[in-house]
Amino acid sequence: MPAQSQQTAASLEAVEALREAREKILGEVRKVIIGQQTVIDDVLTCLFGRGHALLVGVPGLAKTLLISTLARVLDLKFKRIQFTPDLMPSDITGTDIIEEDPTTGHRTWTFVPGPIFTNILLADEINRTPPKTQSALLEAMQELSCTVRGNHYTIKAPFFVLATQNPIELEGTYPLPEAQLDRFLFNTMLEYLSADEEMQVLDFTTTTKVDQAETVTTAEEILQIQQLVRMVPIADSVARYAVNLVRATRPSDPSAPDFIKKYVNFGASVRAAQFLVLASKARALIKRRYHVTYEDIRALATPILRHRILLNFYAESDRLKTDDILRQLLERMPAPRGD
Repeated sequence: MPAQSQQTAASLEAVEALREAREKILGEVRKVIIGQQTVIDDVLTCLFGRGHALLVGVPGLAKTLLISTLARVLDLKFKRIQFTPDLMPSDITGTDIIEEDPTTGHRTWTFVPGPIFTNILLADEINRTPPKTQSALLEAMQELSCTVRGNHYTIKAPFFVLATQNPIELEGTYPLPEAQLDRFLFNTMLEYLSADEEMQVLDFTTTTKVDQAETVTTAEEILQIQQLVRMVPIADSVARYAVNLVRATRPSDPSAPDFIKKYVNFGASVRAAQFLVLASKARALIKRRYHVTYEDIRALATPILRHRILLNFYAESDRLKTDDILRQLLERMPAPRGD
Protein backbone atom coordinates (compact mmCIF):
# COMPACT_ATOMS: atom_id res chain seq x y z
CA MET A 1 0.00 0.00 0.00
CA PRO A 2 1.41 3.47 -0.89
CA ALA A 3 2.60 5.62 2.02
CA GLN A 4 -0.08 8.25 1.38
CA SER A 5 -2.84 5.63 1.41
CA GLN A 6 -1.47 4.17 4.65
CA GLN A 7 -1.46 7.65 6.22
CA THR A 8 -5.05 8.28 5.07
CA ALA A 9 -6.22 4.93 6.47
CA ALA A 10 -4.48 5.63 9.79
CA SER A 11 -6.06 9.10 9.93
CA LEU A 12 -9.56 7.73 9.30
CA GLU A 13 -9.02 5.06 11.94
CA ALA A 14 -7.93 7.70 14.45
CA VAL A 15 -10.97 9.85 13.68
CA GLU A 16 -13.29 6.89 14.20
CA ALA A 17 -11.55 6.06 17.49
CA LEU A 18 -12.09 9.63 18.71
CA ARG A 19 -15.74 9.55 17.68
CA GLU A 20 -16.25 6.31 19.59
CA ALA A 21 -14.51 7.73 22.66
CA ARG A 22 -16.70 10.83 22.55
CA GLU A 23 -19.88 8.77 22.23
CA LYS A 24 -18.88 6.68 25.24
CA ILE A 25 -18.12 9.83 27.25
CA LEU A 26 -21.44 11.42 26.30
CA GLY A 27 -23.31 8.22 27.13
CA GLU A 28 -21.92 8.17 30.66
CA VAL A 29 -22.33 11.91 31.23
CA ARG A 30 -25.98 11.66 30.11
CA LYS A 31 -26.64 9.25 32.99
CA VAL A 32 -26.17 12.18 35.37
CA ILE A 33 -26.57 15.43 33.39
CA ILE A 34 -29.84 16.43 31.73
CA GLY A 35 -29.78 18.89 28.81
CA GLN A 36 -26.96 21.42 28.29
CA GLN A 37 -25.81 19.63 25.11
CA THR A 38 -24.09 22.75 23.73
CA VAL A 39 -22.17 23.23 26.98
CA ILE A 40 -21.07 19.59 27.06
CA ASP A 41 -19.94 19.80 23.42
CA ASP A 42 -17.99 22.99 24.14
CA VAL A 43 -16.31 21.47 27.21
CA LEU A 44 -15.26 18.34 25.30
CA THR A 45 -14.03 20.39 22.34
CA CYS A 46 -12.03 22.53 24.76
CA LEU A 47 -10.58 19.45 26.48
CA PHE A 48 -9.61 17.80 23.19
CA GLY A 49 -8.07 21.09 22.04
CA ARG A 50 -5.94 21.32 25.20
CA GLY A 51 -7.59 24.53 26.36
CA HIS A 52 -9.46 25.89 29.37
CA ALA A 53 -13.10 26.94 29.65
CA LEU A 54 -15.05 29.63 31.47
CA LEU A 55 -18.65 28.64 32.26
CA VAL A 56 -21.04 31.50 32.95
CA GLY A 57 -24.45 30.75 34.42
CA VAL A 58 -26.70 31.29 37.40
CA PRO A 59 -26.50 28.86 40.36
CA GLY A 60 -28.35 25.56 40.09
CA LEU A 61 -27.55 24.69 36.46
CA ALA A 62 -25.30 21.72 37.38
CA LYS A 63 -21.97 23.35 36.52
CA THR A 64 -20.13 21.62 39.36
CA LEU A 65 -21.92 18.31 38.80
CA LEU A 66 -21.05 18.36 35.09
CA ILE A 67 -17.35 18.92 35.76
CA SER A 68 -17.05 16.31 38.54
CA THR A 69 -18.95 13.78 36.40
CA LEU A 70 -16.66 14.44 33.45
CA ALA A 71 -13.60 13.87 35.65
CA ARG A 72 -15.02 10.53 36.81
CA VAL A 73 -15.82 9.41 33.26
CA LEU A 74 -12.34 10.36 32.03
CA ASP A 75 -10.60 8.78 35.05
CA LEU A 76 -8.82 12.06 35.79
CA LYS A 77 -7.89 13.59 39.12
CA PHE A 78 -10.41 16.26 40.07
CA LYS A 79 -10.11 19.08 42.59
CA ARG A 80 -12.31 22.04 43.36
CA ILE A 81 -11.36 25.47 44.67
CA GLN A 82 -14.14 27.66 46.05
CA PHE A 83 -12.89 31.17 45.34
CA THR A 84 -13.57 33.62 48.16
CA PRO A 85 -12.29 37.14 48.96
CA ASP A 86 -9.87 35.81 51.60
CA LEU A 87 -8.32 33.11 49.37
CA MET A 88 -4.52 33.44 49.10
CA PRO A 89 -2.29 32.43 46.16
CA SER A 90 -0.65 29.76 48.31
CA ASP A 91 -4.09 28.19 48.84
CA ILE A 92 -4.01 27.42 45.11
CA THR A 93 -0.38 26.65 44.32
CA GLY A 94 0.68 25.12 47.63
CA THR A 95 3.34 26.28 50.07
CA ASP A 96 6.60 25.33 51.77
CA ILE A 97 6.54 24.21 55.39
CA ILE A 98 9.39 23.55 57.81
CA GLU A 99 9.72 19.93 58.86
CA GLU A 100 12.03 18.70 61.59
CA ASP A 101 13.70 15.29 61.52
CA PRO A 102 12.86 13.71 64.92
CA THR A 103 16.16 11.78 65.02
CA THR A 104 18.62 14.49 64.02
CA GLY A 105 16.64 17.64 64.79
CA HIS A 106 17.59 18.96 61.35
CA ARG A 107 15.00 21.25 59.81
CA THR A 108 14.22 21.35 56.09
CA TRP A 109 11.75 23.07 53.81
CA THR A 110 9.13 20.71 52.34
CA PHE A 111 6.77 21.66 49.54
CA VAL A 112 3.11 20.77 50.10
CA PRO A 113 1.34 20.82 46.69
CA GLY A 114 -1.89 22.79 46.42
CA PRO A 115 -5.06 21.79 44.58
CA ILE A 116 -3.63 23.11 41.32
CA PHE A 117 -1.69 19.84 40.99
CA THR A 118 -4.49 17.84 39.40
CA ASN A 119 -5.92 17.01 35.96
CA ILE A 120 -9.27 18.81 36.10
CA LEU A 121 -9.48 21.90 38.30
CA LEU A 122 -12.82 23.52 39.04
CA ALA A 123 -12.30 27.18 39.88
CA ASP A 124 -15.72 27.90 41.34
CA GLU A 125 -16.84 31.55 41.16
CA ILE A 126 -13.39 32.69 40.11
CA ASN A 127 -14.44 36.36 40.09
CA ARG A 128 -14.99 36.38 43.88
CA THR A 129 -11.30 36.51 44.72
CA PRO A 130 -8.86 39.45 44.29
CA PRO A 131 -6.66 39.74 41.18
CA LYS A 132 -3.52 38.69 43.10
CA THR A 133 -5.05 35.30 43.78
CA GLN A 134 -6.63 35.03 40.32
CA SER A 135 -3.20 35.54 38.79
CA ALA A 136 -1.90 32.45 40.60
CA LEU A 137 -3.69 30.47 37.88
CA LEU A 138 -2.09 32.34 34.97
CA GLU A 139 1.25 30.53 34.91
CA ALA A 140 -0.39 27.15 35.41
CA MET A 141 -2.91 27.67 32.61
CA GLN A 142 -0.31 28.84 30.13
CA GLU A 143 2.88 27.02 31.10
CA LEU A 144 1.68 23.93 33.00
CA SER A 145 3.82 25.00 35.93
CA CYS A 146 3.85 27.17 39.04
CA THR A 147 6.52 28.97 41.05
CA VAL A 148 6.58 28.97 44.85
CA ARG A 149 9.34 30.80 46.76
CA GLY A 150 11.47 30.83 43.62
CA ASN A 151 11.13 27.08 43.04
CA HIS A 152 9.64 25.86 39.77
CA TYR A 153 7.16 22.97 39.83
CA THR A 154 5.69 21.21 36.80
CA ILE A 155 2.02 20.23 36.57
CA LYS A 156 1.47 16.87 34.91
CA ALA A 157 -0.66 16.84 31.76
CA PRO A 158 -3.51 16.69 31.01
CA PHE A 159 -4.39 19.86 32.89
CA PHE A 160 -7.80 21.40 32.33
CA VAL A 161 -9.17 24.44 34.17
CA LEU A 162 -12.92 24.95 34.23
CA ALA A 163 -13.84 28.22 35.88
CA THR A 164 -17.38 29.33 36.74
CA GLN A 165 -18.92 32.77 37.12
CA ASN A 166 -22.32 33.94 38.31
CA PRO A 167 -23.47 36.64 35.84
CA ILE A 168 -26.13 38.22 38.09
CA GLU A 169 -24.20 39.04 41.28
CA LEU A 170 -21.73 41.87 40.84
CA GLU A 171 -21.37 43.09 44.43
CA GLY A 172 -18.23 41.74 46.07
CA THR A 173 -16.73 40.45 42.82
CA TYR A 174 -13.46 41.21 41.04
CA PRO A 175 -13.77 41.14 37.23
CA LEU A 176 -11.16 38.94 35.62
CA PRO A 177 -8.34 40.94 34.02
CA GLU A 178 -8.11 40.75 30.24
CA ALA A 179 -4.81 38.83 30.45
CA GLN A 180 -6.48 36.02 32.34
CA LEU A 181 -9.67 36.03 30.29
CA ASP A 182 -7.50 35.58 27.20
CA ARG A 183 -6.16 32.29 28.62
CA PHE A 184 -9.60 30.69 28.38
CA LEU A 185 -10.29 29.05 25.06
CA PHE A 186 -14.07 29.13 25.53
CA ASN A 187 -16.51 31.39 27.31
CA THR A 188 -19.65 29.23 27.40
CA MET A 189 -23.04 30.48 28.56
CA LEU A 190 -25.32 28.08 30.44
CA GLU A 191 -29.00 28.62 29.77
CA TYR A 192 -32.06 27.43 31.68
CA LEU A 193 -33.35 23.96 30.83
CA SER A 194 -36.59 23.37 28.95
CA ALA A 195 -39.73 22.38 30.87
CA ASP A 196 -39.39 18.73 29.80
CA GLU A 197 -35.74 18.66 30.85
CA GLU A 198 -36.61 20.14 34.25
CA MET A 199 -39.19 17.38 34.69
CA GLN A 200 -36.43 14.83 34.00
CA VAL A 201 -34.21 16.51 36.58
CA LEU A 202 -36.97 16.21 39.17
CA ASP A 203 -37.38 12.53 38.33
CA PHE A 204 -33.63 11.99 38.68
CA THR A 205 -33.09 13.91 41.91
CA THR A 206 -36.25 13.55 44.00
CA THR A 207 -36.68 9.77 43.84
CA THR A 208 -34.63 6.77 44.89
CA LYS A 209 -32.91 6.50 41.50
CA VAL A 210 -29.12 6.47 41.70
CA ASP A 211 -27.19 6.68 38.44
CA GLN A 212 -23.40 6.61 38.51
CA ALA A 213 -21.23 7.45 35.52
CA GLU A 214 -18.56 4.87 34.75
CA THR A 215 -14.99 5.45 33.60
CA VAL A 216 -14.61 4.94 29.85
CA THR A 217 -11.19 6.41 29.05
CA THR A 218 -7.86 7.32 30.63
CA ALA A 219 -5.48 10.26 30.88
CA GLU A 220 -3.18 8.61 28.31
CA GLU A 221 -6.01 8.36 25.78
CA ILE A 222 -6.91 12.02 26.34
CA LEU A 223 -3.29 13.01 25.66
CA GLN A 224 -3.36 10.95 22.44
CA ILE A 225 -6.56 12.69 21.33
CA GLN A 226 -5.03 16.10 22.07
CA GLN A 227 -2.02 15.20 19.94
CA LEU A 228 -4.27 13.94 17.14
CA VAL A 229 -6.18 17.25 17.13
CA ARG A 230 -2.99 19.17 16.40
CA MET A 231 -2.25 16.91 13.43
CA VAL A 232 -5.51 17.77 11.62
CA PRO A 233 -4.73 19.72 8.42
CA ILE A 234 -6.31 23.08 7.65
CA ALA A 235 -6.34 24.74 4.24
CA ASP A 236 -4.66 28.12 3.91
CA SER A 237 -7.94 29.66 2.76
CA VAL A 238 -9.77 28.47 5.90
CA ALA A 239 -6.94 29.61 8.18
CA ARG A 240 -6.96 32.98 6.41
CA TYR A 241 -10.69 33.28 7.04
CA ALA A 242 -10.08 32.70 10.78
CA VAL A 243 -7.35 35.35 10.80
CA ASN A 244 -9.51 37.85 8.91
CA LEU A 245 -12.41 37.25 11.29
CA VAL A 246 -10.22 37.96 14.32
CA ARG A 247 -8.58 41.00 12.74
CA ALA A 248 -12.00 42.42 11.90
CA THR A 249 -12.79 42.65 15.65
CA ARG A 250 -10.04 45.28 16.11
CA PRO A 251 -11.29 48.85 15.57
CA SER A 252 -7.78 49.97 14.56
CA ASP A 253 -7.57 47.42 11.72
CA PRO A 254 -8.40 48.73 8.21
CA SER A 255 -10.60 45.68 7.58
CA ALA A 256 -12.85 46.37 10.59
CA PRO A 257 -16.48 47.22 9.67
CA ASP A 258 -17.89 50.58 10.73
CA PHE A 259 -19.96 49.10 13.56
CA ILE A 260 -16.79 47.57 15.06
CA LYS A 261 -15.07 50.95 14.98
CA LYS A 262 -18.12 52.53 16.60
CA TYR A 263 -18.82 50.03 19.38
CA VAL A 264 -15.54 48.25 20.17
CA ASN A 265 -12.63 49.61 22.22
CA PHE A 266 -10.32 46.61 21.92
CA GLY A 267 -10.55 43.52 19.72
CA ALA A 268 -9.22 39.98 19.96
CA SER A 269 -5.53 39.12 20.08
CA VAL A 270 -3.45 36.68 18.03
CA ARG A 271 -4.19 34.02 20.66
CA ALA A 272 -7.84 34.18 19.58
CA ALA A 273 -6.90 33.07 16.05
CA GLN A 274 -4.73 30.28 17.47
CA PHE A 275 -7.55 29.03 19.67
CA LEU A 276 -10.09 29.39 16.87
CA VAL A 277 -8.07 27.11 14.59
CA LEU A 278 -7.24 24.64 17.37
CA ALA A 279 -10.84 24.30 18.52
CA SER A 280 -12.00 23.99 14.91
CA LYS A 281 -9.61 21.07 14.44
CA ALA A 282 -11.15 19.37 17.48
CA ARG A 283 -14.67 20.04 16.17
CA ALA A 284 -13.74 18.61 12.79
CA LEU A 285 -12.65 15.33 14.38
CA ILE A 286 -15.81 15.24 16.49
CA LYS A 287 -17.82 15.65 13.27
CA ARG A 288 -15.87 12.70 11.78
CA ARG A 289 -13.79 14.81 9.40
CA TYR A 290 -10.01 15.03 9.07
CA HIS A 291 -10.03 18.58 7.75
CA VAL A 292 -11.30 21.95 8.98
CA THR A 293 -14.13 23.77 7.18
CA TYR A 294 -15.39 27.35 7.24
CA GLU A 295 -18.41 26.11 9.18
CA ASP A 296 -16.14 24.92 12.01
CA ILE A 297 -14.66 28.42 12.26
CA ARG A 298 -18.05 30.14 12.22
CA ALA A 299 -19.65 27.73 14.70
CA LEU A 300 -16.96 28.39 17.31
CA ALA A 301 -16.36 32.11 16.72
CA THR A 302 -18.83 33.37 19.34
CA PRO A 303 -17.75 31.33 22.41
CA ILE A 304 -14.09 31.93 21.56
CA LEU A 305 -14.33 35.67 20.85
CA ARG A 306 -17.06 36.89 23.23
CA HIS A 307 -14.67 37.38 26.18
CA ARG A 308 -11.91 38.90 24.06
CA ILE A 309 -13.80 41.94 22.80
CA LEU A 310 -14.17 45.02 24.99
CA LEU A 311 -17.16 47.20 24.10
CA ASN A 312 -17.33 50.95 24.71
CA PHE A 313 -19.90 53.37 26.08
CA TYR A 314 -21.76 53.65 22.76
CA ALA A 315 -22.50 49.91 22.79
CA GLU A 316 -23.71 50.16 26.37
CA SER A 317 -25.96 53.12 25.59
CA ASP A 318 -27.44 51.23 22.62
CA ARG A 319 -27.85 48.14 24.84
CA LEU A 320 -25.67 45.98 22.64
CA LYS A 321 -23.85 42.93 23.97
CA THR A 322 -20.76 41.24 22.62
CA ASP A 323 -22.84 38.44 21.11
CA ASP A 324 -24.83 41.04 19.14
CA ILE A 325 -21.64 42.48 17.70
CA LEU A 326 -20.30 39.04 16.80
CA ARG A 327 -23.60 38.12 15.14
CA GLN A 328 -23.35 41.21 12.95
CA LEU A 329 -19.73 40.41 12.16
CA LEU A 330 -20.52 36.86 11.04
CA GLU A 331 -23.31 38.18 8.84
CA ARG A 332 -20.93 40.75 7.34
CA MET A 333 -18.25 38.12 6.72
CA PRO A 334 -19.94 35.01 5.25
CA ALA A 335 -17.90 31.93 4.42
CA PRO A 336 -16.49 31.97 0.88
CA ARG A 337 -18.43 29.81 -1.54
CA GLY A 338 -17.18 26.42 -2.53
CA ASP A 339 -16.72 24.91 0.97
